[in-house]
Amino acid sequence: MTEDREFPSNSKLDTTVPHSARIWNYWLGGKDNFAVDRAAGDEVIAHIPDIPIGAKSERAFLKRVVRFLVEDAGIRQFLDVGTGLPSADNTHEVAQSLDPRCRVVYIDNDPLVMTHARALLTSTPQGSCDYVEADLRQPDTILASARQTLDFSQPIGLMLLGVVNHLMDDDVAYGAVAQLVQAMPIGSYLVLTHSTAEIHGEPMLRVMRETTERGGTPIRARTKRELERFFDGLDLLEPGVVTCSRWRPNPESDEPEVYLFGGVARIG
Repeated sequence: MTEDREFPSNSKLDTTVPHSARIWNYWLGGKDNFAVDRAAGDEVIAHIPDIPIGAKSERAFLKRVVRFLVEDAGIRQFLDVGTGLPSADNTHEVAQSLDPRCRVVYIDNDPLVMTHARALLTSTPQGSCDYVEADLRQPDTILASARQTLDFSQPIGLMLLGVVNHLMDDDVAYGAVAQLVQAMPIGSYLVLTHSTAEIHGEPMLRVMRETTERGGTPIRARTKRELERFFDGLDLLEPGVVTCSRWRPNPESDEPEVYLFGGVARIG
């Protein structure tokens, strides 16, 4: 039996309803979650047994993309929106392992996530990490805060992993992403992952509805074409928007298709 982790005291912390970041942490094998999160996570697994594989596949996708951006695209700074609870191989850890001068700004709207990020996500002396409590629906706040750490005259890797699927309204979702993209310097990259029902169909839609009904963070699926729209006007890299496990996989990889689509595009 897993014991509940001792979290920092925070008046905004509600342990009576499941939270997407803590459920995700549970699927990744972390300990920063409560019984209510594990129960919600197990409920999803009952319908979609390979759900933890998808969580791990997205983390592997992050590692491959960040390596590509640093080694092949020359990116040395990242804006990571929707950080989630710290786990293994976070954006700055991957980037700074390749070049310790890399700079990263983490954004999340959960005060618990930010508390853990500040405590656990420590930078190399040559680089830097900053942490901003803000919502994707507040792109002006995100950009103003990011400019305190990042140089907007140089390319940036804009990371939106598993966060846009929490914006239920299409106009809000497309508008927020577009505003962030438009602020990025030429030569920057947009990296986006998003839940889809195109792999599992109705069972995925059902667990999304049930999670929301239980008081969890609202989440929705979008189709491949709806996700491609986030990259309109950008140079979408091969192989396009695909399940995360199929984006430039390692040769020895045998991961199945997962319920998260991902894509990478050059801006400008």
